[in-house]
Amino acid sequence: MGILKIEHLSKQYGKGETAVKALDDVSFSVNKGEFVAIIGPSGSGKSTLLHLLGGVDRPTSGKVFVDNTDIYSLNETQLAIFRRRQIGLIYQFYNLIPVLTVEENITLPLLLDGHKVYKKQFDDIVKLLNLDNRLNHLPNQLSGGQQQRVSIGRSLISNPAIMLADEPTGNLDSKNSREIIDLLKMFNKTLNQTLLVITHDEDIALQADRVISIEDGKIAKDEVIRP
Repeated sequence: MGILKIEHLSKQYGKGETAVKALDDVSFSVNKGEFVAIIGPSGSGKSTLLHLLGGVDRPTSGKVFVDNTDIYSLNETQLAIFRRRQIGLIYQFYNLIPVLTVEENITLPLLLDGHKVYKKQFDDIVKLLNLDNRLNHLPNQLSGGQQQRVSIGRSLISNPAIMLADEPTGNLDSKNSREIIDLLKMFNKTLNQTLLVITHDEDIALQADRVISIEDGKIAKDEVIRP
């Protein structure tokens, strides 16, 4: 079943002779539970694609459907709420709130929505992320790997339709990189969590079910690694 559908997505910056087409008529779909890696050289458009899929930026043309919702038919307020509830975003530099504890950072999407935090779900997530002894720490008291674990927990707490990770290991050493990818793969398999990861690391890409290569704003290759 398709959880994500992209139709003729384009993004252009500037106008006239100085216009830059960062994304050019991209279409594909992703089934629920798939782990998709998106790769490409610097400037190929892969980060632009992720920002459009995550509702962080608006396209010049085209549509993005997340769980059958045309996200760009929503106004800014509706889109912000939808993004918080249905799209889990994981960034290279974590994007944690520095004055909030680990527990507060993880539960923030629920608290912003006025939703109850279910203790069992929260406890299960922090245990799997090995953060149960760090809940009262602030981000600056954590290692890079621990901060990325908090970011993963925050993206999972709302049971999103899709998780999008932008170079999630780009700021980590090799040991922490392996651990973060193993965690993402575990949530993908055990929770059937749909996962899209942008990476320049070929070893990470080859662990995905499917690899989409972006070049010059277009899909150059869309290859199933494991059906």
